[in-house]
Amino acid sequence: MSDKRDLIVIGSGPGGYVAAIRAAQLGMRVAVVEKDSKLGGTCLHRGCIPTKALLHTAGLFDEVRRASEFGVEVVDPKLDLDRAHAYKSSVVDKNAKGIEYLFKKNKVEGMHGRGWLLGANDVAVESADGTATYNAEHVLIATGSVPREVPLVATDGERVLNSDHILQLARLPGSLVVLGAGAVGSEFASIFASFGSQVTIVEMLPRLLPLEDEEVSKELKRAFRKRGIKSLTSTKLAGVEHSEAGLQLALEGDGDPAPLDTEMLLVAVGRAPVTDGLGLDEVGVETEQGYIKVDDRMRTTMDGIYAIGDVVQTPWLAHVASAEGILAVEQMAGLEPRPLDYDQVPSVTYCDPEVGSVGLSDAEARRRGHDVEVGKFPFSALAKASIIGKTGGFVKVVRDKRYDELLGVHIIGAYATELIAEACVALRVESTTEELFRTIHAHPTLSEAMAEAAHAAVGQPIHM
Repeated sequence: MSDKRDLIVIGSGPGGYVAAIRAAQLGMRVAVVEKDSKLGGTCLHRGCIPTKALLHTAGLFDEVRRASEFGVEVVDPKLDLDRAHAYKSSVVDKNAKGIEYLFKKNKVEGMHGRGWLLGANDVAVESADGTATYNAEHVLIATGSVPREVPLVATDGERVLNSDHILQLARLPGSLVVLGAGAVGSEFASIFASFGSQVTIVEMLPRLLPLEDEEVSKELKRAFRKRGIKSLTSTKLAGVEHSEAGLQLALEGDGDPAPLDTEMLLVAVGRAPVTDGLGLDEVGVETEQGYIKVDDRMRTTMDGIYAIGDVVQTPWLAHVASAEGILAVEQMAGLEPRPLDYDQVPSVTYCDPEVGSVGLSDAEARRRGHDVEVGKFPFSALAKASIIGKTGGFVKVVRDKRYDELLGVHIIGAYATELIAEACVALRVESTTEELFRTIHAHPTLSEAMAEAAHAAVGQPIHM
């Protein structure tokens, strides 16, 4: 490649590497700067992928322990944590090599080192060989995020963990308190409960998964209680005392909760954008509370510089970063793409039971002035759910009565993270609820719950 690039991307996570590949497809000369030794960013190495690998192990362990219900006798199954980690690492490594292959295929240049801005068109890269400066017509910041700390206690990787630490645990804790009941906290609570730890979730807000539909949150709390996971909502961490045996947590909240003794504490209270050290102030890129300000086409306040993913104030989701990356480079290429509709972004949580949602909750729809009608259908009424032994949860459809507009779909139950894709397409094409229930769904499948909930939303339930 020549010294002049069309685009330099700082960060190779699901936002950065997807943007780089799309830019190369559009004929740009692209380089990607990555500070880690391997491509893929947090999502691949410390987030989405390794977490879901452990969730698969946890789910399989649960299935094996229930095997006799389905006529299969398995004697005394045990968890091998070392082999679970080896499986997880093999999945991560395979995907990292896949990104390397895609870079070679699309002629994307990879640079290993720490990158920062020197100007609207200049990027410095510090590597083992020293510091070099590179010029590009456009720069895309995709540096992602890191686990957020809490003031009361510092994570140490031994007793007090963040989501990076817990992915590498060499031994299973007898007890684990999870601080934060968002997607990250709920997923790790689910994993370690399946593995055999005594798990308690502490959440300062009134419910689990606070960004999800309220009925979904209630159902998850009920399902977790059934699995032996204790949930303390409207509860804050007030102090931590260390001892040889572990930790004692002082709590404040509803009912004056008693102190909690635990072997380990997982801090899962969100993530913080990685924007320090990028030279943003020096080159005139505006930020707010650590996040980079962008317009609806991901352009910052400095011409030629774009930002996507967790460094901007949009949902902290890998698929959002990817979509924003494609939008940004298509804007650079002059294609004038349509801005993203963040109401149509699916939210997925891979705990057991899984949660998937897209669009508006009924509460949000009413707040926006819609005349709302809701339909729900329980998985317990489905033959396929009974066949696989996963009858908990429901599908909930939210519609506007006036035009029968589909406003949102909320699912809690088996394979909810897969089933939600149908609702994403329906919202994208501005489907009515009638179009959803007149779509013929195969029998017996879990997807029938979608059609049944749509029937219920117009007051015409078939199987209830």
